Amino acid sequence: MSDLSQVKALIFDVFGTVVDWRTSLINDFTAWGKKRGIDGDWTALVDGWRAVYAASMDDVRKHPERGYVILDVLHRRSLEKLVEQLGITGLDDADLHHLTMGWHRLYPWPDSVGGLTRLKTRYILSPLSNGNVALLTEMAKFAGLPWDLIMSAELFEHYKPDPETYLGAARLLCLPPEQVMMVAAHNHDLKAAQNLGLKTAFVARPTEYGPLQKYDLEAKGDWDIVAKDFGELAGRMGC
Repeated sequence: MSDLSQVKALIFDVFGTVVDWRTSLINDFTAWGKKRGIDGDWTALVDGWRAVYAASMDDVRKHPERGYVILDVLHRRSLEKLVEQLGITGLDDADLHHLTMGWHRLYPWPDSVGGLTRLKTRYILSPLSNGNVALLTEMAKFAGLPWDLIMSAELFEHYKPDPETYLGAARLLCLPPEQVMMVAAHNHDLKAAQNLGLKTAFVARPTEYGPLQKYDLEAKGDWDIVAKDFGELAGRMGC
C-alpha cells in the first residue's frame, strides 16, 4: 500500500468527479425551456456540448498567440454553434448567457459534500479544474462545496492535462508534488498527475455520461486509492 502519511492537500477534478454536470444541466434547461416556451432537445445539447469540450481547449493550446481563453468563453462559443446545429430557435443574447451560466449551477453527487466536509477536517481541499475561477466560485456557493481555496486552470493559463496545472497547484500550496493528492473520476487526469509525482485517488462515477457511458467505469491505473465514493475516500484518508 502506498505511504500517504505525508499528504497535506487534496485537489479535485470537478466536472463529473464532484458534480453531476449532465443531470444538472438537462434538468435545468428542461425546466427553463418550459417556462420560456422554448422547445429543444436539451439532452442532445448537453451531450453535444460536452463532446466538444476537449476540442475547444485543444484549440487554445494550438494557438498560444491568441492568448488564454477561459472556459466560460469557450462554452459560449460552442453553445452558439450547437443551438444552430440542433435547430433551437428563439434564443436571444440573454438566453444564451443563461444557458452558458448553467455550468455555474451544477449539483453535487450525493456523497460529495459530506465526504469533502470530512476530508476538510484533516486536509487542505481545492478544486483543480478546467473551469475558470468565477465558474468554480459560483458553483461552490450554489452547491455548498467546502473548498479551502479555488484553483483553476485559469491561474496557470494552461488546461489540464498540461503539466503546468498540476505542478502549479503544488507550487501555490508551497508543497512538493508528493504531498498533494489528485482526486478524479477520470483515469487520464490521474495518469497526468501521477507522472509528475502527485499521489492519486480514483472515485468512479459510472453514470457521469448517462446510460451510454463507455469510459472510466473503473480504475485503469496503479492509483494510490480506489474508492467507490467520497465517503470511502474520507475513511481511507483517516477522516
